Amino acid sequence: MSPLSETSAVEPFGGVTVPVTVDDHERCPATALLRRVGDKWSPVLLSLLAQRSHGFNELDRSVQGISRRMLVRTLRSLERDGLISRALHPGTPVRAEYALTDLGRSLRELLITLGQWAVVHETEMQTARARYDAGS
Repeated sequence: MSPLSETSAVEPFGGVTVPVTVDDHERCPATALLRRVGDKWSPVLLSLLAQRSHGFNELDRSVQGISRRMLVRTLRSLERDGLISRALHPGTPVRAEYALTDLGRSLRELLITLGQWAVVHETEMQTARARYDAGS
């Protein structure tokens, strides 16, 4: 059985079938991906790790405003999704080193494109927001 409800067809790249159920929305791979890259810290960490691998403490020092708890949670989520890898190096204490995986690098390319689109269209979106806000 399809992960989508029986009333919906699979439309991976071209549209949405109606009605869109809660299950359809929750099971959508794009929704899961947008949640991952749309959080506060994942894009920052992916950008840092695109440059080179980093140790945990190095990442902690490199990102102002992130708590150690949130850094751990975000790194674990990125690792779980296969976007980064974690290598443990022996010593006292054991040192963890994080790096972008091939999957993470492929996603990073798309995030760069999205970021470029945002920069190009920033003024248009600000104008649209101001027009909307003035009419509300």
